Amino acid sequence: MTTHRARRTHTGWVGWVYFAAVVLLLAGIVQVINGVIAFARSGTTYVMPAGAVQISYAGVGWSFLITGAVLVLTGIGLFGGRTWARAVAIVIAVISVLANLAFFTAYPLWSAVVIVLDVIVIYALAAHGREVSSR
Repeated sequence: MTTHRARRTHTGWVGWVYFAAVVLLLAGIVQVINGVIAFARSGTTYVMPAGAVQISYAGVGWSFLITGAVLVLTGIGLFGGRTWARAVAIVIAVISVLANLAFFTAYPLWSAVVIVLDVIVIYALAAHGREVSSR
């Protein structure tokens, strides 16, 4: 007796899952480059309106490198249909929504665009993320 697996149908939302993966990969690559650039600088003083602030570029460099690595691995995981990557990507998108809500008054148009894209990506990953793994 031969059994056949039912093949899942794929919707257009799979494209949004791939969009999220590409965005995470690109953002991760940029973060890694920023981290390498930060290591090339020494401790510098920034002048802020409230006064001067000393910043350790080594700490900033490590945070950029780690963040970039997480973003790149998450993007690669999304292409592979990994469940952990979907969960991490949703968390990253939720953080992005919250950050853009905080800066909405400063950049209303840009924040609105990013929030809409984040919500679409969250929906695509939560509702249709499994379609990628069945290909």
